[in-house]
Amino acid sequence: MAAVGTSGRRPWFLRRWFGACTAVVLIMGAAESAHADGLFGSIEFHSSNLAAIPQWTSVIERIRREQAAFDACDAQASACPTQRVRQWRQGIEAARSYSPEQQLQYVNDFANSIVPYITDTDNYGISDYWATPLEFMRRSGDCEDYAIIKFVSLLELGFTNDQMRIAVVMDSVRNIAHAVLAVELNGRTYILDSLFDAVLDQSRVVQYVPQYSVNLDTRWAHIVR
Repeated sequence: MAAVGTSGRRPWFLRRWFGACTAVVLIMGAAESAHADGLFGSIEFHSSNLAAIPQWTSVIERIRREQAAFDACDAQASACPTQRVRQWRQGIEAARSYSPEQQLQYVNDFANSIVPYITDTDNYGISDYWATPLEFMRRSGDCEDYAIIKFVSLLELGFTNDQMRIAVVMDSVRNIAHAVLAVELNGRTYILDSLFDAVLDQSRVVQYVPQYSVNLDTRWAHIVR
């Protein structure tokens, strides 16, 4: 994998779409191919058919509607819709000069500390809701919402879609579903998790059993050997 650039050019993630979820069961259908050394050591099947995840389209449409507010915030701090948004935009700009490893750590630290965790049931009155970065910073969120803002932040810092995926896993310790961001860098896969601030190689995160993962153009199903 090529090293991530840290120039000021911002990849335009809004031309693509993404999402994450902790409650949706994904049916892969006819997978295009399989790989034996997948995420968390799984056998994984991938497909470019994303029609099974309509929630993602909703997420990206809401982000598009937010973009004008982010552009205004970038241009003038006083135009930022909230203090948290201003901190996010200023932090991304400052992190452009960091090394890729430092960018991973910064993004994970920022997202984990900016708002407290809250379940979708308590926050929105429904069992599963995928929040945009602005919604997340205004109302807090749960694990997939942390993963989404990390994904968006790293895209803006120059990481590519192919390097990242949001992974829905089963936490074998807590026996609940969870979502994290997996990022490939220099031949290794790092896990950005809302439960801990350390950015760890996937080999050190042994409690997660991958269920499915997704990025802007691919979804994967995982079988644990």
